[in-house]
Amino acid sequence: MKRTFSILALCMVAAYPVSAQDSTEDGTSMMERGAQMFLEGILREIEPALDDLQGLSEEFRPKLRGFVDEMGPALADLLAQIEDFSAYHPPEILPNGDIILRRKTPDEIEQSEDQDDIEI
Repeated sequence: MKRTFSILALCMVAAYPVSAQDSTEDGTSMMERGAQMFLEGILREIEPALDDLQGLSEEFRPKLRGFVDEMGPALADLLAQIEDFSAYHPPEILPNGDIILRRKTPDEIEQSEDQDDIEI
């Protein structure tokens, strides 16, 4: 979605008139008219996809809201317990499916802080 809007914004910027261009009967340059036709074509092409996306979002809205209602408190609890993610190693998944979050030792934390410094 962001990509589509970026492309449209880029096309709109390209549609600004260039003063050295010839004008058509309605006062717009040929470059403007071409860019306008191009944008209209793109909008016609993506309109069905945007309609499908809107329908999909309406379908998933109640499910997502239910997920947030159920999992929100549990995630907030987890975040309160963890406090600072930089004090932990990346999660490890064991063969039995367990997920382990290992806390870094004070030496590892100090070493990672030294590496985070960026000299300009």
